[in-house]
Amino acid sequence: MSDITSFGGLAASGASELFQVLRDGRPRTRTELADLLGLARSTVTLRIEALRELGLVGFVDEVVSTGGRPSSRIALKSGSKVVLGVDIGASHLRVAVTDLTGHGLHRSTRAIEITRGPAAVLSAVVELGTELLRESGRSATDLLAIGVGVPGPVEHRTGRPINPPIMPGWNGYDVPGHLEGHFNVPVLVDNDVNIMALGERNAAWQHVDDLIFVKVATGIGAGIVSSGRLQRGADGVAGDIGHIRVHSGAQTPCRCGNFDCLEAVASGPAVAAKLRTRGLDASNGEDVVRLVESGNRDAIHAVRQAGRDVGEVLSACISLVNPSVIVIGGSMALTGEHFIAGIREVVYSRTIPLATQHLQIAQSSSGLDAGVLGASILAIHHAMSPQRIDAMVLGLTESVAG
Repeated sequence: MSDITSFGGLAASGASELFQVLRDGRPRTRTELADLLGLARSTVTLRIEALRELGLVGFVDEVVSTGGRPSSRIALKSGSKVVLGVDIGASHLRVAVTDLTGHGLHRSTRAIEITRGPAAVLSAVVELGTELLRESGRSATDLLAIGVGVPGPVEHRTGRPINPPIMPGWNGYDVPGHLEGHFNVPVLVDNDVNIMALGERNAAWQHVDDLIFVKVATGIGAGIVSSGRLQRGADGVAGDIGHIRVHSGAQTPCRCGNFDCLEAVASGPAVAAKLRTRGLDASNGEDVVRLVESGNRDAIHAVRQAGRDVGEVLSACISLVNPSVIVIGGSMALTGEHFIAGIREVVYSRTIPLATQHLQIAQSSSGLDAGVLGASILAIHHAMSPQRIDAMVLGLTESVAG
């Protein structure tokens, strides 16, 4: 056991700083870390030992030194601890156990209607999460945090859904408290599109600082990353583009009480409703995808028009946010180029060339896994934050001293 107790304050105050350096996964020697942080090797050694006791870093190999015995290199032990990512949709639940880089270890999906209420849905989360931890050979002590995405507005400070339109019985429900009572770790909750933006950026666009992720499924929303930071707005509704009015509507009512909202015109159920008026068998977005894949011309035309409607709203967003990448996700994105072609058609014709000269509009590479991946990233960011690392080191020193 290292002598952490003698210098507990020093270890706790600086271990997090050293850990943030090692989060990139690159192995470094004590000397490299000391030079990088401007600290004595003895101080760096103390902080390394604190992080080793927590199982967060370890020695990876040996490198040849300029003289004397080889120097050991220290790196993040990404598989030593895990987080749970939870993606709650309108009719599905996805849960994954991932390591500290977001790589999935085990995952599971279950069909469940969110209208069944928080008690039923969150009980399923507990059941699946417990099963996945067991299947991955992990215990409760290996779990650092849980990230959760829900299909509605969330008060970020408390993690409670706020007046979610498709989540009856969830308004103000203490989602973090419910799950913390079972797993005894911090629980972070956010809107599903926000976590999709995090997941997609981590998977495919790590070096992009200005990105909009657009989910088009049962509802329509956007997650906005600007200057490398997720934008939630004053009340957590930044990116709620589904309730912006579009011009192609014909007094189509929206569940929000207004007419001709983008969601009421271009979402999966909205396109399916249009196809039903033409005698086609379509009840939801999945049916729309099936018809497009079969080559049905009416479905292809309707999907292209839905893309144009989304493009109309995104044209305004581009002028406000100036992203370099727009990623299209959700079930409607599975219609492929037909939908995205409609978006591009309007965006590039209605937006000034300066704003689109470097703009990429792409289909999500994460597909339906974007949400659960983003939930994991949300949990990882919290679990590996300086404040949490300091708290873990302080708890370690106190337990050793006791």
